[in-house]
Amino acid sequence: MLRQLEYLVALARERHFARAAAACHVSQPSLSAAISKLERELGVPIVSRGRRFESLTPEGERVLLWAHRMLADRDALRQDLSRMRESLSGILRIGAIPTALPTAPLLTTPFCERYPHVRVTLESLSSQEITRGLEEFELDLGMTYVDSSVRAMPLYEERYVLLTPADEEIAERPVARWADVAALPLCLLTSKMRNRRILDGVFADNGVQPVPVIEADTVATLWAHVATRKWSSVIAHAWLQMFGTPEGMRVVRIEDPQRVPQIGLVVGDQEPVSMLARAMLGLTRGLDVRGELDRLLHKHLDRRDL
Repeated sequence: MLRQLEYLVALARERHFARAAAACHVSQPSLSAAISKLERELGVPIVSRGRRFESLTPEGERVLLWAHRMLADRDALRQDLSRMRESLSGILRIGAIPTALPTAPLLTTPFCERYPHVRVTLESLSSQEITRGLEEFELDLGMTYVDSSVRAMPLYEERYVLLTPADEEIAERPVARWADVAALPLCLLTSKMRNRRILDGVFADNGVQPVPVIEADTVATLWAHVATRKWSSVIAHAWLQMFGTPEGMRVVRIEDPQRVPQIGLVVGDQEPVSMLARAMLGLTRGLDVRGELDRLLHKHLDRRDL
């Protein structure tokens, strides 16, 4: 039955019989026959069929929920037995918000060194997509903003600095004011990104509203524009881990905001928490991610004190 449940999960994800069959590496008739067999065994209709896939029935939606749980239990059992054999293996699935991805190597590198038989997959997702992935057992862990409503292990506070051309007057200041930053020609992430919505709130706390000339939906695109030395940007200090300071640009500290968001590792509310997720959480407790990023920021602040 577990194989049939795998086919059902793929069908619900792809919403197309042929694509689901390809994802499961079986023929379409084999997948359709397996779903029909599952319906006979459970005694309920699972799929509404026409000439093509239409939807899952209400019974099918309930079966899908149980399928996610049962497959997660199976994976947890495999990982538990693997650990008993003193050789933890499998695939650790992590979803990370784009603004936290640059810090991922601080976790995945020591993890893979300790558990060489484990593979790690990292996917760039929104905070909402991470929540859904954890709820549906499609992810083991999330790297995202944390609050009181989630089970989380804090990693670091997101600190904001100004990245600006070195020939700007503000580049010589030890600390920039948010009001002065808002007056610069800015390149920022779009308002669809939670990082941007947080920044808008910080600007509002200081009585100003930025009007960026350029908006981008990826950190890499933002960095490419800033590297032209025509725009300034407010960046999370963790981004320096991946991109560094472009030539001709300067990193300037901004006055501390009233609200400081926190990035952490999160797990879903459901049990069980996968053995691989537990292993990553256990290893992370011994890491100093916050300290690593603070030391990195020190280097890029042009020897100014934090």
